[in-house]
Amino acid sequence: MSIVESAELTKVVEPAEADNTANNAKRNVGNFFQVQLPLWFNRFSAAPAPYSTATFDRGFVVLGLTMYMLGLVMVATSSIPVGENLFNNPFHFVVRHGIYICLSIVTAAVALQIPMSWWHKNSGYLLGFGILLLIVVLLIGREVNGSTRWIVIGPITVQAAEPAKLFFFCYLAAYLVRRRDQVMENIKGFVKPLIVFAILASLLLLQPDLGTIIVMFVTTFGLLFLAGAKLWQFLGLAAVGVTLLSLLAIFEPYRWRRVTSFLDPWQDPFGSGYQLTQSLMAYGRGEVFGQGLGNSIQKLAYLPEAHTDFVMAVLAEEFGFVGISVILILSMVLVFKALMLGKRALSKEKYFEGFFAYAIGIWMCFQAGVNIGASAGIVPTKGLTMPLISYGGSSMIVMTLALVILIRIDHEIRLQSIQATSTPKKSKNQKQPDEVLAHDAP
Repeated sequence: MSIVESAELTKVVEPAEADNTANNAKRNVGNFFQVQLPLWFNRFSAAPAPYSTATFDRGFVVLGLTMYMLGLVMVATSSIPVGENLFNNPFHFVVRHGIYICLSIVTAAVALQIPMSWWHKNSGYLLGFGILLLIVVLLIGREVNGSTRWIVIGPITVQAAEPAKLFFFCYLAAYLVRRRDQVMENIKGFVKPLIVFAILASLLLLQPDLGTIIVMFVTTFGLLFLAGAKLWQFLGLAAVGVTLLSLLAIFEPYRWRRVTSFLDPWQDPFGSGYQLTQSLMAYGRGEVFGQGLGNSIQKLAYLPEAHTDFVMAVLAEEFGFVGISVILILSMVLVFKALMLGKRALSKEKYFEGFFAYAIGIWMCFQAGVNIGASAGIVPTKGLTMPLISYGGSSMIVMTLALVILIRIDHEIRLQSIQATSTPKKSKNQKQPDEVLAHDAP
């Protein structure tokens, strides 16, 4: 070893260098204990990467199109027998479902141009329009299976409860922005949105549509909790809500039969428990990998509503546990992204957007859970569609609109971040007034 190398090895380290070395060592130790998430997981999160210049989250688009295609395939395979029997056309429901998807995409293209400030400003008018739809459906609506839920406008059939749900959640998000302090501090601010909910629930009970009431109640409950309402208020709301829902089930014979048949569907397998027993047989035949696409037996006039409320039972029979797991994962990722988007919006002080995203996430999560749970015998049958999967024009268009609202919220947050990061760079390149004067002075 040379004298120079020995001197380099034995030289005294300066205090500043020693401090830097110690800080680097601490940083390396801290990084060692941090859990690094996989890259694919980070791509599905709602927050954009710091270096990303994308103006919208492509993950929402991919999830929506994927669920569209899966839904189209399942409606096709589950509706062919009923289409042949009712309309002498096996592709009747497939063609209509394809039209609904096209209308949903057109609606998405239009709604994507609407800023969130418009939704915030017109939330009261939208709520009034939703209430008007619920009144109109009671006057001129078409009755199907004992329920008056649909408004017929030429070839178009509108289920009034679907847009009413979205408009109510929009109003609730705007209310929490205006009266958040009242919601957190006194009972008056907590009760006001519940009065609006009670009006909507009364109109829905006249149809009747208990499933939509439950979805709206759970979403309202969760949103008020996230807004910071007090715990005792939630306990009181939960007690009153459960009591009223129980009374509605007890004093209405057909609802009580649904509850009892859900507890033991095999007690009356050809009566009140018929639909659930057929659905359970479809799940049982599916096993792990299913019977294969198109090989379902329960859809051959055995399982009622196989292409709408019980489309997941047909999917379970043809694709098994694996197919159900794929749908659950897609729905879970979509809900997770919606909730993380709401959290990010609140951190950016975009409170209306944050509460609206929270409401959409809770709504999609609960409705998907009830649909799958009803077909699997976990919860009583409620007549709720599977978001973006089941057949139904109103549900498809409204759920697409909700998804587009999430994309718009993410787009506005990203634009705000891009503008915030680009402004300092421009200011650095621009000369300050004093510098210009000093440079131009003789």
